[in-house]
Amino acid sequence: MTSSVETRVSAGPHGPAPEGPPPRRAANALLGLGLLSALAALVVVALLSVWVGSRGISFNDTWRVLWSPDGSETSVIIHQYRIPRTVLGLLVGMALGLSGALMQALTRNPLADPGLLGVSLGASTGVVVAMGILGIGSVLGYVWFALLGAALASVLVYVLGSSGRKVATPDRLVVAGAAVTAVLYAFNSAVLLLNPRAFDQFRFWTVGALAGRRMDVVLAVLPFVVVGVAVALVLAPPLNALALGDQTGRALGVNVNRTRLLGAAAVMLLCGAATAAAGPIGFVGLVVPHVARFVVGPDQRWVMAYSMLLAPVLLIGADVLGRVLGAPGEIQVGIVTAFVGAPLFIALCRRRKLAML
Repeated sequence: MTSSVETRVSAGPHGPAPEGPPPRRAANALLGLGLLSALAALVVVALLSVWVGSRGISFNDTWRVLWSPDGSETSVIIHQYRIPRTVLGLLVGMALGLSGALMQALTRNPLADPGLLGVSLGASTGVVVAMGILGIGSVLGYVWFALLGAALASVLVYVLGSSGRKVATPDRLVVAGAAVTAVLYAFNSAVLLLNPRAFDQFRFWTVGALAGRRMDVVLAVLPFVVVGVAVALVLAPPLNALALGDQTGRALGVNVNRTRLLGAAAVMLLCGAATAAAGPIGFVGLVVPHVARFVVGPDQRWVMAYSMLLAPVLLIGADVLGRVLGAPGEIQVGIVTAFVGAPLFIALCRRRKLAML
């Protein structure tokens, strides 16, 4: 016979205790549902990107040739232009969102973006060298120079930030990135001013665009994005520990220098590949991680997962919006993201104070 004390404890003061999932499990289930919603939004904007363009094609025709290409003009437009453009927007968006979240976590700076460590300008320098000095004008030709420029800029920033027998702290990396950015900007300006033809080519690239990119460009940057995404996701748990401070992170078993080095490498791969393929696109890597943290909190595992989906939603959606607003032409996606991202970021700043990470 069960004692009355045990009965009262199990039943509680107001009847039987409710059975249900623990609060953390319920919160994770809710966040998982939000992640599925972000994935659904990404599918919707991807379909819109394949359907909407400067040439009007009915949704029925778009859906038909999407699954059954027949060699018609509509099929060529869908499969050779709009699908590669949409896939590239997906890759570039994922890369920019993850690199932004990673940059803000590594530097503990809520205003950090992929250009903070000179990665974006390093990629731009590679393009300037390819166009202005070597005379390379094709996207597939200068994409490798952009990746090489991003890599060299990242290495230079890390070397400068860890010089003098000191560790590469976030503050030192930011200062080194600002110095490298200033030097590279001066170099780019000098080369472009001396070569008007290269300046005309670079002017279109530097706006940031997904138009005109074919599947060969997508395949060229795909390996770099895949590796960068894998490294970034692996670093999420150590970054959660480092958010408590370097000493606490070490006490929890985190190798601080290795985490920062791998993080810088992931930013270089992601941002370098995105910039090489589409040009420097602003605000995506800055705004999206803040939106993700506003929804999920400070846990980097969820922040990176949400950033990886919300960033391509923003980028592809901005690309579609540019086609609609600029019809029969189009507005380049880098311009649209600036107009969309700036008010969104201001609204986030006004809604709550951006805490240091």
